Parts: sequence; structure tokens; C-alpha cells
Amino acid sequence: MSPRLIVILTLAAILTGAGVVFWSNFQPKPTPMSGSSSGAAAKQSASEAEQQQHRERFFGGDTERDIRSGQEMKPRW
Repeated sequence: MSPRLIVILTLAAILTGAGVVFWSNFQPKPTPMSGSSSGAAAKQSASEAEQQQHRERFFGGDTERDIRSGQEMKPRW
């Protein structure tokens, strides 16, 4: 191997290592989990109840509609 190739590979390794260190140190911090702050717990419980109601309305479906037999699905290939 020529000395020039060794220098280029060494510089590439150093730059790659510096890039990894920079990237790992300057990542955005994750948001705290719900319930970690006692002051926000009461506010979040109200919004969680609203979210639960929204989910029930969205996924609840029409209880009077017969969906037992359904329609055969035919893929268009």
C-alpha cells in the first residue's frame, strides 16, 4: 500500500468517527412519557378520556349492520 492511500484511509476513518460522535451527541431528546409530571397528569387524564371516547366512536361501528357473511374479496392482479 502506498503512503498516500494510508493517509486517505486514515482521514476517512477519522472523519467517519467524528461524524458518528457528532450525530450521537446532538440527537433531539425524546419527549417525556405521559404521567411523568404530576401537574400534567390531571390535564392528560381528561384528554385521555376524550381520546377513548373518540376511539370507541371510530372503531365501534354500526351495531345494527349485519357483517357476518360479508362480500368476497377478489384481488385485481
